[in-house]
Amino acid sequence: MSLVEMPTRGPVVRDYRRGRSVRVWRWTVGSGVALVLLAGVHIVAQHFAVHGTGGLRTYQQVLDYIANPVIFVIECGFLFAVTIHAMLGVRGILLDLAPGPRARRRIDAGLWTLGIVTVAYGLVLLTVLAVRA
Repeated sequence: MSLVEMPTRGPVVRDYRRGRSVRVWRWTVGSGVALVLLAGVHIVAQHFAVHGTGGLRTYQQVLDYIANPVIFVIECGFLFAVTIHAMLGVRGILLDLAPGPRARRRIDAGLWTLGIVTVAYGLVLLTVLAVRA
């Protein structure tokens, strides 16, 4: 009885430059840690530190809250952390589909554009709220 040798798949070859994938991983981890911390601050400040409204702020309370410069910076940091982490997560999912180099460049460009537009829109909204206070 002879054994037939089954063809084996070779190792998965990724043509990412090592430095770039490590940098992206570090940004993902860093934004994830920032996201956990800032989301915790946001949830406590927005829902647990509110009195008399059942855990939700009124519009005027939101204006007063966001007018504080420290809170404004914290909320901006939260916006950046959420956007960076989300864009890197979507990028990771799309790169799992093993696109070619041209498609990877388009994915990166599209996600950069989406991230910049998202942050710009969020900053406009935060600034409008802060100015109205």
